[in-house]
Amino acid sequence: MSTTHQIAAVDTVVIGAGQAGLAVSHLLGRAGRDHVVVDRGRVAESWRSQRWDSLRLLTPRWMSRLPGWRYTGPGQGGYMATDELITYLEGYAASSGAPLELGREVLDVSARGDGYRVVADGRSWQTRHVVVATGPTGRPHIPAAARGLDSGVHLITPPQYRNPDQLPAGGVLVVGAAASGAQIADELVRAGRRVVLAAGRHIRMPRRYRGMEIYWWLEQMGHLSRTIDTASDPDATRRQPSPTLTGREPDDPRGANLDLHTLDAAGVELTGRLRSIDGMQVTIVDDLADTIGAAERRQARLLDGIDGYVERHHLTREVDPPDRPAPVPNRGSRTHFDLRAEGIATVVLATGFRAHYPWLRVPVLNPDGTIRQVRGATSAPGLYVVGGQRFQHRRDSATLDGARHEARDVVAHLCGETQRTPCALEAS
Repeated sequence: MSTTHQIAAVDTVVIGAGQAGLAVSHLLGRAGRDHVVVDRGRVAESWRSQRWDSLRLLTPRWMSRLPGWRYTGPGQGGYMATDELITYLEGYAASSGAPLELGREVLDVSARGDGYRVVADGRSWQTRHVVVATGPTGRPHIPAAARGLDSGVHLITPPQYRNPDQLPAGGVLVVGAAASGAQIADELVRAGRRVVLAAGRHIRMPRRYRGMEIYWWLEQMGHLSRTIDTASDPDATRRQPSPTLTGREPDDPRGANLDLHTLDAAGVELTGRLRSIDGMQVTIVDDLADTIGAAERRQARLLDGIDGYVERHHLTREVDPPDRPAPVPNRGSRTHFDLRAEGIATVVLATGFRAHYPWLRVPVLNPDGTIRQVRGATSAPGLYVVGGQRFQHRRDSATLDGARHEARDVVAHLCGETQRTPCALEAS
């Protein structure tokens, strides 16, 4: 790719045309700030190319609020499929006239003069401000425990997975019991595959409780607006997995819940954490009972908190009686098996992501590759990040709905930093 071309001057370059970048662009546009939004692909590219076919958002449609934009159609309590979300974000970009530079992969961001030089495929900009809005994902994490896998076994990560027909015939070992691993395991077993799930730390919660969507409760109780500065261990808090949920529509015959209980009932074999894979030999940690117990206790604390909220706010007439989910049966777990003998031809590693900014040549990275920041502002003047890690500032930072809060923080700081007239930011 050629990088020798004319350099344009612009006040702000926003990198990423997903929900976070578009939210920032909308607010900059309202403030009359000159900017461009650069993306390696199309609007919502990661939703197009790094998600499986049946994926739905974990948050309901009414929680698709962005600055100046919200869902007003039917099925407010249902969950957007990826095609619907892409259309939603395309409409958002068009409504605000976002100045898009699509199909331009960013190759270099470096300090230059009193700002930054942003080099992309076919274009370059000299800018005072850069907003990195590429989202909380990066490279799929391949744990050391899985690196000894025999080359004859198909290895795949969630961004590469599309549907069961894509995989070779045979059983599947899924590693990881957070949202992605659980949803893929559920889809595979319902497609007739033999599935073994190596379950590590995860968050269990029901899709609905006392007749209300679980995210309704989390918002009402202030859980989603909790900020990282209230956490006793911010690093551990940011490493928490996503809830084991699924975005099934309320009338789905499979039921609304997805957790180890429903996976067990569907025929998935549950085991403890993966210890190692040596060729075809899989060794499992004997900790399934502890993992289940920790998830059950955490769920109980959440539901106890909801029950207490109901009592304090005298909501017993407005909501249903308590309906606690059934406990996950502890059937024990094997600690060793042979993939060939078990007929397992595929391993799905749903083990999370690691931040990856190879083009960011400004000293703002933490040892783990994430961008060091406070409410989106880095130590490098004029360089910002939106949605760069789970729980960046608020608990809901990594959700579609949470992007509006981070975008407002960043644009307000950006405007104040240049000491111009404060940006006009509408209420979210």
